[in-house]
Amino acid sequence: MAAVRLLYFAWVREKIGRGEDTLEIPADVKSVRDLVAWLSLRGDEYAAAFAQPETLRAAIDQQHVDHAALVSGAREIAFFPPVTGG
Repeated sequence: MAAVRLLYFAWVREKIGRGEDTLEIPADVKSVRDLVAWLSLRGDEYAAAFAQPETLRAAIDQQHVDHAALVSGAREIAFFPPVTGG
């Protein structure tokens, strides 16, 4: 798979310590769920950011998707917490 730009927002960015990565995603990572599991193994900061995957939202190429969405062909994948109103 080609390199994919990963964007992190709000507390996801704070826990990882940066707003983005560009990474080669392994061939066995098929879905957003797989990607979250793989990212959580990249170090303590990633493990903290992805410790509760059910609370995260994701977008592939700026389209909101669920965690079952396939990542093949994605150019950009973003992770962010749910938006709350006030």
